[in-house]
Amino acid sequence: MISLADPTAPPVTPPEGHHGHGHAHTGVPVQQSFGDVAGWSDLATWRPSLGWLLFIAVLAGGYFLAVLALRQRQVRWPIGRTIAWYAGLLGLLAITCTGLAELGMMLFSIHMIQHMLLSMIVPIGLILGAPITLALRALPAAPGRSGMARRILLAVLHSRLVRVIAHPIVTVTLFVVSLYALYFTSLLDKAMATHVGHQLMLIHFLAIGILFFGPILAVDPWPHRASPGIRLAELLAAVPFHAFFGVILMQTTTPLSPRFAEMTRQLGLDPSTDQLLGGSIAWGSGELPVVIVTAVVFRQWIVTDARAAKRLDRQADRDNDAELTAYNAYLDRLRQHASRG
Repeated sequence: MISLADPTAPPVTPPEGHHGHGHAHTGVPVQQSFGDVAGWSDLATWRPSLGWLLFIAVLAGGYFLAVLALRQRQVRWPIGRTIAWYAGLLGLLAITCTGLAELGMMLFSIHMIQHMLLSMIVPIGLILGAPITLALRALPAAPGRSGMARRILLAVLHSRLVRVIAHPIVTVTLFVVSLYALYFTSLLDKAMATHVGHQLMLIHFLAIGILFFGPILAVDPWPHRASPGIRLAELLAAVPFHAFFGVILMQTTTPLSPRFAEMTRQLGLDPSTDQLLGGSIAWGSGELPVVIVTAVVFRQWIVTDARAAKRLDRQADRDNDAELTAYNAYLDRLRQHASRG
């Protein structure tokens, strides 16, 4: 069992004869997929990690209390936001507190599932939950100690560090560069060498996904809020690099991680085949997040344009369409000037 409660716990070692299969070096034929030694029941097995459970419980409880505080003040909070938040937390629980977490330290393909879910699926749910907006509405805006939490949150949001980290150039660069730097250097093996390193890597996946998708979805107040078109361009700028990363993994026959290769062989699997499966997962996992985020941004674009049109209509009603009248007068002057010329 993997548990954050014991940060000194050694990495998981596959047991002898796991699921009735021997080790590759004992002469047992190497199998072709993790399905020969592990199935969906293994992935769904409850493997609670105290640290992740506490973290998820705090996020779940805090969100619930914030929504409750708004309801007590007769302030409506969209149910869709709540559903998205808890769906994200449920995904995080499934990734960190089931057999997926245990097998993610043994098989590269399972690790890649963890990576893709933590960096590209779970962040979308958490971001669509709009936790920062909820906190700003729920926390009291009062002088003195009662309003300190809200002032601290605002100070962090407006800090220079957050402005730099949340800049589109930085977020897109981090998302792409960290992907290649981790898997095509020795960083992966170093992170997998210890339990703490593995957990820090999972935290990194989640954080980098939030940083990347946060400004693009722009549900919460971010220091840099671009137009929907620019945000879609930011999303599409990273897509080719992500797809190319998966292609490289599928075409690479040499194991990227000696540690993963050894663990895979001990399970009676072929490391190259497992790495090919991991590359396929990385290559194919980019489509769903892109579709979801594009749909959300397009909807925001339509809503923004509709609000702008209504605002212009109200302004025209108030001033008897003065802007259109001035524009028509400007065109008349141009025609008169052209006729005299």
